[in-house]
Amino acid sequence: MEKRFVYADNAATTQVSQSVLNAMLPMFTEGFGNASSIYKLGMDAAKTVLASRERVANALGAKVNEIYFTAGGSESDNWAIKGAAENGAKKGKKHIITTAVEHHAVLHTCEYLEKHGFEVTYLPVDEYGRVTAEQVANAIREDTCLVTIMFANNEIGTIMPIKEIGAVCHEKKVIFHTDAVQAVGHVNINVKEMNIDMLSLSGHKLHAPKGVGALYIRTGITLPNLIAGGAQERGKRAGTENVPGIVGLAQAITDACKDIDEKNAKLSAKRDRLIEGILKIPQTRLNGHPTQRLAGNANISIRGVEGESMLLMLDLNGICASSGSACTSGSLDPSHVLLAIGLPHEIAHGSLRLSFDEDVTDEDIDYILDVVPNVVARLRAMSPLWERICKTENLNPDGTPKE
Repeated sequence: MEKRFVYADNAATTQVSQSVLNAMLPMFTEGFGNASSIYKLGMDAAKTVLASRERVANALGAKVNEIYFTAGGSESDNWAIKGAAENGAKKGKKHIITTAVEHHAVLHTCEYLEKHGFEVTYLPVDEYGRVTAEQVANAIREDTCLVTIMFANNEIGTIMPIKEIGAVCHEKKVIFHTDAVQAVGHVNINVKEMNIDMLSLSGHKLHAPKGVGALYIRTGITLPNLIAGGAQERGKRAGTENVPGIVGLAQAITDACKDIDEKNAKLSAKRDRLIEGILKIPQTRLNGHPTQRLAGNANISIRGVEGESMLLMLDLNGICASSGSACTSGSLDPSHVLLAIGLPHEIAHGSLRLSFDEDVTDEDIDYILDVVPNVVARLRAMSPLWERICKTENLNPDGTPKE
Protein backbone atom coordinates (compact mmCIF):
# COMPACT_ATOMS: atom_id res chain seq x y z
CA MET A 1 0.00 0.00 0.00
CA GLU A 2 1.29 3.43 -0.96
CA LYS A 3 2.59 5.55 1.92
CA ARG A 4 0.21 8.28 3.04
CA PHE A 5 -0.05 10.82 5.85
CA VAL A 6 -2.57 10.08 8.61
CA TYR A 7 -2.91 12.40 11.59
CA ALA A 8 -4.24 10.21 14.41
CA ASP A 9 -3.47 12.35 17.45
CA ASN A 10 -6.40 14.74 17.71
CA ALA A 11 -6.59 14.17 21.48
CA ALA A 12 -3.22 15.95 21.68
CA THR A 13 -4.14 18.87 19.42
CA THR A 14 -6.14 19.58 16.29
CA GLN A 15 -5.59 21.47 13.08
CA VAL A 16 -7.29 24.87 12.94
CA SER A 17 -10.27 24.40 10.62
CA GLN A 18 -10.85 26.56 7.58
CA SER A 19 -14.07 28.03 9.00
CA VAL A 20 -12.26 28.96 12.22
CA LEU A 21 -9.38 30.52 10.31
CA ASN A 22 -11.79 32.49 8.14
CA ALA A 23 -13.57 33.81 11.23
CA MET A 24 -10.29 34.80 12.91
CA LEU A 25 -8.45 36.50 10.05
CA PRO A 26 -10.42 39.80 10.06
CA MET A 27 -9.68 40.16 13.78
CA PHE A 28 -5.97 40.49 12.97
CA THR A 29 -6.40 43.18 10.33
CA GLU A 30 -9.78 44.96 10.32
CA GLY A 31 -11.19 44.25 13.78
CA PHE A 32 -7.93 44.53 15.70
CA GLY A 33 -9.18 47.03 18.28
CA ASN A 34 -8.72 46.69 22.03
CA ALA A 35 -12.06 45.53 23.38
CA SER A 36 -11.61 47.81 26.42
CA SER A 37 -11.30 50.99 24.35
CA ILE A 38 -14.25 53.38 24.02
CA TYR A 39 -13.86 54.39 20.37
CA LYS A 40 -15.71 52.51 17.64
CA LEU A 41 -12.93 50.09 16.72
CA GLY A 42 -12.66 49.03 20.37
CA MET A 43 -16.42 48.91 20.88
CA ASP A 44 -16.76 46.72 17.80
CA ALA A 45 -14.18 44.34 19.27
CA ALA A 46 -16.13 44.28 22.56
CA LYS A 47 -19.31 43.42 20.67
CA THR A 48 -17.46 40.62 18.90
CA VAL A 49 -16.25 39.20 22.23
CA LEU A 50 -19.80 39.34 23.62
CA ALA A 51 -21.21 37.59 20.57
CA SER A 52 -18.53 34.90 20.93
CA ARG A 53 -19.35 34.51 24.62
CA GLU A 54 -23.00 33.96 23.67
CA ARG A 55 -22.04 31.24 21.19
CA VAL A 56 -19.92 29.39 23.75
CA ALA A 57 -22.68 29.69 26.34
CA ASN A 58 -25.28 28.34 23.91
CA ALA A 59 -23.11 25.34 23.12
CA LEU A 60 -23.01 24.42 26.82
CA GLY A 61 -26.55 25.35 27.84
CA ALA A 62 -25.14 28.13 30.03
CA LYS A 63 -25.89 31.81 30.57
CA VAL A 64 -23.72 34.36 28.80
CA ASN A 65 -22.36 35.83 32.06
CA GLU A 66 -21.29 32.35 33.21
CA ILE A 67 -18.56 32.06 30.56
CA TYR A 68 -15.06 33.35 31.29
CA PHE A 69 -12.39 33.22 28.60
CA THR A 70 -8.97 31.86 29.58
CA ALA A 71 -5.74 30.75 27.92
CA GLY A 72 -6.79 27.09 27.83
CA GLY A 73 -7.82 24.01 29.76
CA SER A 74 -4.96 23.92 32.25
CA GLU A 75 -5.55 27.52 33.27
CA SER A 76 -9.27 26.88 33.62
CA ASP A 77 -8.63 23.80 35.79
CA ASN A 78 -6.22 25.71 38.01
CA TRP A 79 -8.60 28.61 38.46
CA ALA A 80 -11.59 26.40 39.26
CA ILE A 81 -9.80 24.12 41.71
CA LYS A 82 -7.65 26.66 43.51
CA GLY A 83 -10.52 29.13 43.64
CA ALA A 84 -12.97 26.63 45.11
CA ALA A 85 -10.29 25.51 47.59
CA GLU A 86 -9.65 29.09 48.73
CA ASN A 87 -13.37 29.65 49.21
CA GLY A 88 -13.71 26.36 51.08
CA ALA A 89 -10.82 27.14 53.40
CA LYS A 90 -12.60 30.30 54.55
CA LYS A 91 -15.43 28.06 55.80
CA GLY A 92 -13.12 25.47 57.35
CA LYS A 93 -13.63 23.04 54.45
CA LYS A 94 -10.31 21.75 53.15
CA HIS A 95 -11.18 18.39 51.59
CA ILE A 96 -11.21 17.76 47.83
CA ILE A 97 -12.32 14.68 45.88
CA THR A 98 -10.92 13.71 42.49
CA THR A 99 -9.90 10.52 40.65
CA ALA A 100 -6.68 8.68 39.98
CA VAL A 101 -6.99 9.19 36.20
CA GLU A 102 -7.30 12.96 35.92
CA HIS A 103 -5.21 15.11 33.61
CA HIS A 104 -2.06 16.44 35.27
CA ALA A 105 -3.55 19.94 35.24
CA VAL A 106 -5.91 18.61 37.90
CA LEU A 107 -3.61 16.16 39.68
CA HIS A 108 -0.71 18.58 40.04
CA THR A 109 -3.03 21.31 41.25
CA CYS A 110 -4.39 18.94 43.88
CA GLU A 111 -0.84 17.99 44.88
CA TYR A 112 -0.05 21.69 45.27
CA LEU A 113 -3.05 22.14 47.54
CA GLU A 114 -2.02 19.12 49.62
CA LYS A 115 1.22 20.94 50.37
CA HIS A 116 -0.86 23.87 51.60
CA GLY A 117 -2.96 22.04 54.15
CA PHE A 118 -5.70 20.45 52.04
CA GLU A 119 -6.61 16.78 52.06
CA VAL A 120 -7.35 15.15 48.71
CA THR A 121 -9.17 11.86 48.15
CA TYR A 122 -8.12 10.17 44.90
CA LEU A 123 -10.91 7.78 43.98
CA PRO A 124 -9.78 4.51 42.36
CA VAL A 125 -11.30 3.56 39.01
CA ASP A 126 -12.52 0.25 37.65
CA GLU A 127 -10.85 -1.68 34.84
CA TYR A 128 -12.43 0.68 32.31
CA GLY A 129 -11.31 3.88 34.05
CA ARG A 130 -14.68 4.84 35.52
CA VAL A 131 -15.83 5.93 38.96
CA THR A 132 -19.43 5.77 40.16
CA ALA A 133 -21.71 8.32 41.74
CA GLU A 134 -21.90 6.00 44.74
CA GLN A 135 -18.13 6.23 45.20
CA VAL A 136 -18.37 10.00 45.18
CA ALA A 137 -21.28 10.01 47.63
CA ASN A 138 -19.37 7.76 50.03
CA ALA A 139 -16.28 9.98 49.85
CA ILE A 140 -18.02 13.30 50.52
CA ARG A 141 -17.50 14.61 54.06
CA GLU A 142 -18.66 17.59 56.08
CA ASP A 143 -15.45 19.42 55.16
CA THR A 144 -15.54 18.62 51.42
CA CYS A 145 -15.36 21.84 49.41
CA LEU A 146 -14.98 20.47 45.87
CA VAL A 147 -15.42 17.39 43.69
CA THR A 148 -13.44 17.57 40.42
CA ILE A 149 -13.84 14.67 37.98
CA MET A 150 -13.04 14.70 34.28
CA PHE A 151 -15.83 14.28 31.73
CA ALA A 152 -13.90 12.03 29.34
CA ASN A 153 -10.41 10.64 29.74
CA ASN A 154 -7.74 12.06 27.46
CA GLU A 155 -5.86 8.77 27.14
CA ILE A 156 -8.36 5.92 27.08
CA GLY A 157 -11.46 7.86 26.03
CA THR A 158 -13.71 6.59 28.83
CA ILE A 159 -16.71 8.82 29.56
CA MET A 160 -17.66 9.31 33.22
CA PRO A 161 -21.27 9.31 34.55
CA ILE A 162 -21.15 13.07 34.97
CA LYS A 163 -24.87 13.76 35.39
CA GLU A 164 -25.18 11.22 38.20
CA ILE A 165 -22.04 12.45 39.94
CA GLY A 166 -23.26 16.03 39.69
CA ALA A 167 -26.61 15.05 41.20
CA VAL A 168 -24.86 13.53 44.21
CA CYS A 169 -22.75 16.66 44.67
CA HIS A 170 -25.82 18.91 44.53
CA GLU A 171 -27.63 16.69 47.01
CA LYS A 172 -24.65 16.99 49.37
CA LYS A 173 -24.28 20.73 48.59
CA VAL A 174 -20.71 20.34 47.30
CA ILE A 175 -19.39 22.22 44.26
CA PHE A 176 -18.80 19.98 41.23
CA HIS A 177 -16.17 20.83 38.60
CA THR A 178 -15.43 18.80 35.50
CA ASP A 179 -12.46 18.97 33.16
CA ALA A 180 -14.31 18.61 29.86
CA VAL A 181 -11.39 19.45 27.58
CA GLN A 182 -11.72 16.15 25.69
CA ALA A 183 -15.52 16.07 25.77
CA VAL A 184 -16.67 19.50 24.57
CA GLY A 185 -17.68 19.32 20.94
CA HIS A 186 -17.58 15.52 21.00
CA VAL A 187 -20.33 14.75 23.52
CA ASN A 188 -23.68 16.47 24.04
CA ILE A 189 -23.27 18.69 27.11
CA ASN A 190 -25.81 20.78 29.00
CA VAL A 191 -24.32 22.11 32.23
CA LYS A 192 -27.73 22.70 33.85
CA GLU A 193 -29.18 19.29 33.03
CA MET A 194 -25.93 17.57 34.04
CA ASN A 195 -25.64 19.31 37.42
CA ILE A 196 -22.26 20.86 36.56
CA ASP A 197 -21.13 23.88 38.60
CA MET A 198 -17.87 24.57 36.78
CA LEU A 199 -16.52 23.25 33.47
CA SER A 200 -13.13 23.67 31.78
CA LEU A 201 -12.59 23.57 28.03
CA SER A 202 -9.79 24.26 25.57
CA GLY A 203 -9.94 25.53 22.00
CA HIS A 204 -7.12 23.56 20.44
CA LYS A 205 -8.89 20.24 21.06
CA LEU A 206 -11.75 21.22 18.71
CA HIS A 207 -10.03 22.95 15.78
CA ALA A 208 -9.58 26.38 17.39
CA PRO A 209 -6.06 27.78 17.94
CA LYS A 210 -3.84 27.05 20.90
CA GLY A 211 -3.85 29.57 23.73
CA VAL A 212 -7.59 30.07 24.21
CA GLY A 213 -10.11 28.28 26.41
CA ALA A 214 -12.95 28.98 28.78
CA LEU A 215 -14.26 28.26 32.25
CA TYR A 216 -17.98 27.99 32.92
CA ILE A 217 -18.81 29.16 36.44
CA ARG A 218 -22.41 28.72 37.54
CA THR A 219 -24.25 31.80 38.72
CA GLY A 220 -23.98 31.96 42.50
CA ILE A 221 -20.36 30.77 42.61
CA THR A 222 -17.82 33.57 43.02
CA LEU A 223 -14.20 32.56 42.54
CA PRO A 224 -11.27 34.73 43.64
CA ASN A 225 -9.78 36.81 40.83
CA LEU A 226 -7.31 34.86 38.72
CA ILE A 227 -5.18 37.76 37.44
CA ALA A 228 -5.02 41.21 38.97
CA GLY A 229 -4.94 44.23 36.69
CA GLY A 230 -7.65 45.58 34.42
CA ALA A 231 -11.38 44.92 34.40
CA GLN A 232 -11.42 42.28 31.68
CA GLU A 233 -13.60 39.18 32.16
CA ARG A 234 -15.73 41.15 34.62
CA GLY A 235 -12.68 41.91 36.73
CA LYS A 236 -11.78 38.24 37.25
CA ARG A 237 -9.01 37.78 34.70
CA ALA A 238 -7.09 40.90 33.74
CA GLY A 239 -5.33 41.27 30.42
CA THR A 240 -6.30 42.53 26.98
CA GLU A 241 -8.74 40.11 25.40
CA ASN A 242 -7.40 37.67 22.83
CA VAL A 243 -10.10 38.65 20.35
CA PRO A 244 -8.93 36.47 17.41
CA GLY A 245 -8.61 33.43 19.69
CA ILE A 246 -11.99 34.05 21.30
CA VAL A 247 -13.63 34.36 17.89
CA GLY A 248 -11.91 31.15 16.79
CA LEU A 249 -13.09 29.29 19.89
CA ALA A 250 -16.67 30.45 19.36
CA GLN A 251 -16.65 29.34 15.73
CA ALA A 252 -15.03 26.01 16.58
CA ILE A 253 -17.43 25.10 19.37
CA THR A 254 -20.40 26.06 17.19
CA ASP A 255 -19.14 23.86 14.37
CA ALA A 256 -18.27 20.99 16.70
CA CYS A 257 -21.62 20.93 18.49
CA LYS A 258 -23.58 20.79 15.25
CA ASP A 259 -24.96 17.29 14.54
CA ILE A 260 -22.85 15.61 17.22
CA ASP A 261 -24.95 12.44 17.23
CA GLU A 262 -24.74 12.00 13.46
CA LYS A 263 -20.99 12.64 13.41
CA ASN A 264 -20.39 10.29 16.32
CA ALA A 265 -22.35 7.48 14.69
CA LYS A 266 -20.13 7.60 11.62
CA LEU A 267 -16.93 8.06 13.60
CA SER A 268 -17.74 5.27 16.07
CA ALA A 269 -18.19 2.81 13.21
CA LYS A 270 -14.72 3.64 11.89
CA ARG A 271 -13.25 3.53 15.41
CA ASP A 272 -14.76 0.11 16.05
CA ARG A 273 -13.43 -1.24 12.75
CA LEU A 274 -9.98 0.05 13.67
CA ILE A 275 -10.13 -1.50 17.15
CA GLU A 276 -11.37 -4.81 15.79
CA GLY A 277 -8.58 -4.89 13.24
CA ILE A 278 -5.75 -4.14 15.65
CA LEU A 279 -7.09 -6.60 18.23
CA LYS A 280 -6.55 -9.35 15.65
CA ILE A 281 -2.86 -9.01 16.52
CA PRO A 282 -2.24 -11.64 19.23
CA GLN A 283 -1.51 -10.43 22.77
CA THR A 284 -3.34 -7.10 22.47
CA ARG A 285 -6.12 -5.55 24.57
CA LEU A 286 -8.44 -2.56 24.40
CA ASN A 287 -8.03 0.06 27.12
CA GLY A 288 -11.05 2.01 28.30
CA HIS A 289 -14.75 1.28 28.23
CA PRO A 290 -15.87 -0.65 25.13
CA THR A 291 -18.96 1.52 24.55
CA GLN A 292 -18.93 4.46 27.00
CA ARG A 293 -16.00 6.07 25.25
CA LEU A 294 -15.26 8.97 22.92
CA ALA A 295 -16.17 8.19 19.32
CA GLY A 296 -12.73 9.16 18.07
CA ASN A 297 -10.57 7.36 20.63
CA ALA A 298 -8.88 3.96 20.34
CA ASN A 299 -6.31 2.94 22.96
CA ILE A 300 -4.78 -0.51 22.66
CA SER A 301 -1.97 -2.21 24.57
CA ILE A 302 0.38 -4.40 22.57
CA ARG A 303 2.63 -6.77 24.48
CA GLY A 304 6.29 -7.06 23.63
CA VAL A 305 6.79 -3.59 22.13
CA GLU A 306 7.98 -0.26 23.52
CA GLY A 307 5.63 2.63 22.92
CA GLU A 308 8.35 5.08 21.89
CA SER A 309 9.74 2.70 19.27
CA MET A 310 6.26 2.06 17.92
CA LEU A 311 5.57 5.78 17.56
CA LEU A 312 8.85 6.39 15.73
CA MET A 313 8.18 3.57 13.28
CA LEU A 314 4.62 4.72 12.71
CA ASP A 315 5.93 8.22 12.05
CA LEU A 316 8.30 6.84 9.42
CA ASN A 317 5.17 5.44 7.76
CA GLY A 318 3.36 8.79 7.93
CA ILE A 319 1.15 8.04 10.95
CA CYS A 320 1.03 10.47 13.91
CA ALA A 321 -0.11 8.82 17.15
CA SER A 322 0.53 8.73 20.91
CA SER A 323 1.79 6.15 23.37
CA GLY A 324 1.05 5.06 26.91
CA SER A 325 4.55 6.02 27.96
CA ALA A 326 5.36 9.40 29.45
CA CYS A 327 8.58 9.66 27.42
CA THR A 328 7.97 13.26 26.41
CA SER A 329 7.98 14.33 30.05
CA GLY A 330 11.42 12.88 30.61
CA SER A 331 9.97 10.07 32.70
CA LEU A 332 10.45 6.38 32.05
CA ASP A 333 7.26 5.59 33.94
CA PRO A 334 4.20 4.52 31.97
CA SER A 335 0.94 6.44 32.00
CA HIS A 336 -0.69 6.89 35.41
CA VAL A 337 -4.04 6.24 33.72
CA LEU A 338 -3.01 2.83 32.41
CA LEU A 339 -1.55 1.87 35.78
CA ALA A 340 -4.75 3.02 37.50
CA ILE A 341 -6.88 0.65 35.40
CA GLY A 342 -4.66 -2.23 36.47
CA LEU A 343 -2.16 -2.69 33.66
CA PRO A 344 1.30 -3.91 34.66
CA HIS A 345 4.21 -1.64 33.72
CA GLU A 346 5.47 -3.73 30.82
CA ILE A 347 2.06 -3.76 29.10
CA ALA A 348 1.31 -0.10 29.81
CA HIS A 349 4.61 0.82 28.13
CA GLY A 350 3.40 -0.71 24.87
CA SER A 351 0.12 1.16 24.53
CA LEU A 352 -0.98 2.96 21.39
CA ARG A 353 -3.53 5.80 21.32
CA LEU A 354 -5.11 6.67 18.00
CA SER A 355 -7.51 9.62 18.10
CA PHE A 356 -9.50 11.01 15.17
CA ASP A 357 -11.97 13.64 14.13
CA GLU A 358 -14.83 13.29 11.66
CA ASP A 359 -12.51 13.86 8.68
CA VAL A 360 -10.85 10.46 9.02
CA THR A 361 -11.52 8.33 5.95
CA ASP A 362 -12.00 4.61 5.44
CA GLU A 363 -8.75 4.69 3.49
CA ASP A 364 -6.98 6.15 6.54
CA ILE A 365 -8.28 3.29 8.68
CA ASP A 366 -7.23 0.76 6.05
CA TYR A 367 -3.74 2.23 5.95
CA ILE A 368 -3.32 2.08 9.73
CA LEU A 369 -4.55 -1.52 9.77
CA ASP A 370 -1.98 -2.34 7.11
CA VAL A 371 0.93 -0.59 8.84
CA VAL A 372 0.45 -1.38 12.54
CA PRO A 373 0.70 -5.21 12.31
CA ASN A 374 3.90 -4.92 10.28
CA VAL A 375 5.40 -2.46 12.77
CA VAL A 376 4.46 -4.72 15.70
CA ALA A 377 5.94 -7.78 14.01
CA ARG A 378 9.20 -5.97 13.29
CA LEU A 379 9.53 -4.61 16.83
CA ARG A 380 8.73 -7.97 18.39
CA ALA A 381 11.32 -9.67 16.19
CA MET A 382 14.08 -7.57 17.75
CA SER A 383 12.73 -7.43 21.31
CA PRO A 384 14.43 -9.46 24.07
CA LEU A 385 11.33 -8.87 26.19
CA TRP A 386 9.08 -10.45 23.59
CA GLU A 387 11.46 -13.39 23.21
CA ARG A 388 11.30 -13.93 26.97
CA ILE A 389 7.49 -13.70 26.97
CA CYS A 390 7.23 -16.26 24.19
CA LYS A 391 9.53 -18.70 25.99
CA THR A 392 7.83 -18.24 29.36
CA GLU A 393 4.29 -18.54 28.01
CA ASN A 394 4.99 -21.07 25.24
CA LEU A 395 4.01 -18.73 22.41
CA ASN A 396 4.95 -18.63 18.76
CA PRO A 397 6.86 -15.52 17.54
CA ASP A 398 3.56 -14.05 16.28
CA GLY A 399 2.04 -14.37 19.75
CA THR A 400 -0.25 -17.32 19.09
CA PRO A 401 -0.09 -20.28 21.51
CA LYS A 402 2.10 -23.21 20.47
CA GLU A 403 0.32 -26.44 19.79
